[in-house]
Amino acid sequence: MPSKLDAQCAMCSLNAENSTQNGNSQGKGLNNGILFLLAFPFLLGGGIAILWYTKFRHKETKSPIL
Repeated sequence: MPSKLDAQCAMCSLNAENSTQNGNSQGKGLNNGILFLLAFPFLLGGGIAILWYTKFRHKETKSPIL
């Protein structure tokens, strides 16, 4: 198993492979850009989940003993 995996579309991986063969570091920047764009939906979903949890959690209410 490879120790590091980078997921890319076919055109992105082809461009990254061609750029690294010529000694450029554009492939690494491309991977970082993809990860940056991928992080936003997860942060947005996590923020919505935190807001939902704090708004709809029910605190236990103690009823007075009569």
